[in-house]
Amino acid sequence: MSTSNMTIKPINKSDIEVYTKVFVQAYNQPPWNYHWKFEDAVKYLNEYIASPHFKGFSLYDNNVFIGAIFAHTKTWWTGEQLYIDEFFIEPDLQKKGYGKFLEKHTEQYALEHGLGTITLMTHKFMPAMKFYTGINFMHAQPFVILFKQMTDGM
Repeated sequence: MSTSNMTIKPINKSDIEVYTKVFVQAYNQPPWNYHWKFEDAVKYLNEYIASPHFKGFSLYDNNVFIGAIFAHTKTWWTGEQLYIDEFFIEPDLQKKGYGKFLEKHTEQYALEHGLGTITLMTHKFMPAMKFYTGINFMHAQPFVILFKQMTDGM
């Protein structure tokens, strides 16, 4: 991977279908095996873009879209932070340094804008966990994410 041909651009709503195609590819195959429908994924990503505190970065190599970070700023008791909502790289290009390159840009953005932390959530037993801990994200051991699946007849 040569960084000389790589560019990072702000997320642009007009490119939502380009982002969504890679998002769906990344999450609808192993190890995630989600079942995103394209239309739902477009709506999902547009909901982030519509947020008043949205921050997003798209990565291109030779003008070909590689991946993106969808994030937002928020206030926390320790100060302003950047919360990464989605981070995805085109599946065939994962493990080639693109994710690290994009994350480094995000760190630089956070530093330049006085954001004290970058926070995110991922699945403990997926390869993403190794990626994040490998670039010095700390696992906040005592925290647990809870959810309740809603079905008819509950």
